[in-house]
Amino acid sequence: MSILDYFRSNKKTSSASLAKERLQIIVAHQRGERDAPDYLPQMKQEIIEVIKKYVQISEDQVSVQVDQNDNKLSVLELNVTLPES
Repeated sequence: MSILDYFRSNKKTSSASLAKERLQIIVAHQRGERDAPDYLPQMKQEIIEVIKKYVQISEDQVSVQVDQNDNKLSVLELNVTLPES
């Protein structure tokens, strides 16, 4: 019986640790959004509209992030997945 208990406890531990990791990812993502400037969602939408004038894309193909260095230097990162041809 002790062997079965050993395997059962590992399953609970692994699911708990998996849930903990997922929660840490969600919290880190929300912290990143909290530090983002207020104008970022509107800027992203305007960038998407400009790109749509030239290429057919959806909103999930555009990623906009603002990173801030220790020197208080802000960097705007824009990733666009363009369709082939």
